[in-house]
Amino acid sequence: MRSIRLRILAILVVLVVAGAGAWQLLPSDEENESPITVGTSDEVTSLDPAGAYDAGSWAIYSNLYQSLMTFRSGAVVPEPDAAESCGFIGEKLQTYRCTLRDDLTFSNGRKITAADVKYSFERMLRIKADVGPSVLFPSLKTVVTEGRTITFNLSARDATFPQKLATGAGSIVDPTHYPDDKLRTGNQVDGSGPYTLASYTPGVAAELVPNPAYKGALKKTGGPVDIRYFDGSEALQAAWAAGDVDVTHRQLPSEQLAELDPGATDMRVTEADSAEIRNLVFNVRKDSPLSDKRIRQAIAWLIDRGPLVADVYRSTVDPLYSLIPQGYIGHSTPFFDAYPEPDPKRARALMEEAGAKLPLPLTFAHRDDDANKEESAELVRQLEKDGLFDVTEKAVEWQAFQKGYAAGEYDAYTVGWLPDFPDPDTFSQPLVGRDSSLHNGYVSARMDALISATQQYSDRGRTSADFKELQQLVGEDVPLVPLWQKKDYVVSKQSVSGSQYLSDGTGIWRLWELSWI
Repeated sequence: MRSIRLRILAILVVLVVAGAGAWQLLPSDEENESPITVGTSDEVTSLDPAGAYDAGSWAIYSNLYQSLMTFRSGAVVPEPDAAESCGFIGEKLQTYRCTLRDDLTFSNGRKITAADVKYSFERMLRIKADVGPSVLFPSLKTVVTEGRTITFNLSARDATFPQKLATGAGSIVDPTHYPDDKLRTGNQVDGSGPYTLASYTPGVAAELVPNPAYKGALKKTGGPVDIRYFDGSEALQAAWAAGDVDVTHRQLPSEQLAELDPGATDMRVTEADSAEIRNLVFNVRKDSPLSDKRIRQAIAWLIDRGPLVADVYRSTVDPLYSLIPQGYIGHSTPFFDAYPEPDPKRARALMEEAGAKLPLPLTFAHRDDDANKEESAELVRQLEKDGLFDVTEKAVEWQAFQKGYAAGEYDAYTVGWLPDFPDPDTFSQPLVGRDSSLHNGYVSARMDALISATQQYSDRGRTSADFKELQQLVGEDVPLVPLWQKKDYVVSKQSVSGSQYLSDGTGIWRLWELSWI
């Protein structure tokens, strides 16, 4: 900053000497209080935290609601937010206790109590929405309160429980506005986060204003932010090109991302490693044509990640051969080890061994947006080119798509995944555990035992061997095929600062970091 200031002073001196009216170029003392407009192609499934478990919804939750714990950018250990303090009681990792802050209020002015925290968790588990976050807490047995103290009693050891509290699933809601047995309807939010929701039009826009009553981990909140939601990456790109948005995140088209110059002077580009992944998921229920794992293994022999990476995503993604992405404890490459390159002959042999009539009819679904169309066309081409499958492709609106795969309506479908917290557990229990968020019918006692084993240790380095064995089992059972791991891109105008802190590749959207220069 010092060199920048010296250059500005030098320029002003020259202008004064030249009598050029330099006073007209000095910055105004008035702070720019106009909203910063953030554009995204993500979608909000529900404003009610009990009803959504997706990136678009959790991004806005992290601004409107509070959880007992939160993560600072880049941190791997959560810290108190709505809580004054939190910690495990004893060494069994089955009792976790928090003391609630005594100065919290909802945006409607009502004081927050420990009973509200208890209500929020029990309500989420009771509603158990088909696309909700209850799958994160399979071991949560009871929530007990006394004064400002909240005690979570678990049925099994879970060293990652504090991290789960820090996610959107731990959002605290007001019992007077959120029904105990169903999701709240309408476009209002009563939370205690750093922002309040001034207005909301589903699929179009959200107007966020700083919450003056916020108390928590943040030392200060940011300025007003307008979020604009776009129907696909092409529409987002058009808005960016027209100057209608100040910041873009998730996601400009791949061809645009590939051409971004981090050193550009007309914009700010942040490119960071991310743990966002994409899986091809299989319905393994008994009535599905993919119930036989030999047929799923055959598909693993057909998938060629090369064209996906190079042609579809213009090398803005990396090929992924494991459930757990690079950069996380226990990462390995079981799908490269078992299926090193496409081999249609091996695929055909497996399908014939399984007694499949070729070509096998297959219903393949994906979210209906332009970001998925090219990828899906390439996957269909790979599945059909050797005469082993006859694919019926379905492009489905996001919320209907979620409900559709939860109901088992598709044989195969692609789902992206962002980590809920910086631990490999976020890729195991929610994706391949019993009653997983993928709703594909996969159940394995061995898998559940391995997941339980990985949750035993506070020292997460001790879990590496179990996570590798877990991933090996995924490669054998093939409830899904990992496709790619994506980089994270945030692009902003030069007049906006803080965009490099907006996202760290997890579900938290730090809108409070944005400001005008």
